[in-house]
Amino acid sequence: MADYFLDASAVVKRYATEPGSERILAITEVAAGNAIVLAELTLVEVAAALAAKQRTPRGLSLKDRDRALSRFLQECAEQFLLFRVERDVIDQAVELTQKHRLRGYDAVQLASAILANRILMEQGHSPLTFVAADSDLLSAAQAEGLPIEDPTQQT
Repeated sequence: MADYFLDASAVVKRYATEPGSERILAITEVAAGNAIVLAELTLVEVAAALAAKQRTPRGLSLKDRDRALSRFLQECAEQFLLFRVERDVIDQAVELTQKHRLRGYDAVQLASAILANRILMEQGHSPLTFVAADSDLLSAAQAEGLPIEDPTQQT
């Protein structure tokens, strides 16, 4: 049992088969007993990623996209812990953009993970493992002291 923070590049692998999907399925399976934390904005990012996969040639069918999105939203309501993106997260994200090579939403993801980790550690939890499939984001997370995992690098 462990605590994980998944950014959108990781969590989308649960709903669309791509490199790293097997590892994400293992981490997020209810029977594994892991706590899965997501930033609220992940709802939008995953919805957009699934829509983009549906629009690509030989991508998801409309039915598969709708089924995946419905399942994702249901699991967000019932299984995952959503971390609210408030002003303190945005302020932290602004600082992170000045320290690391990050896009805007990636900075918000990392700021959410840093603040969620701080809260959980104050409650006696072990550190959150930050999971993403983006090397710049993982480098920044590691520099900020979070344990990291790239699901596409699992053997």
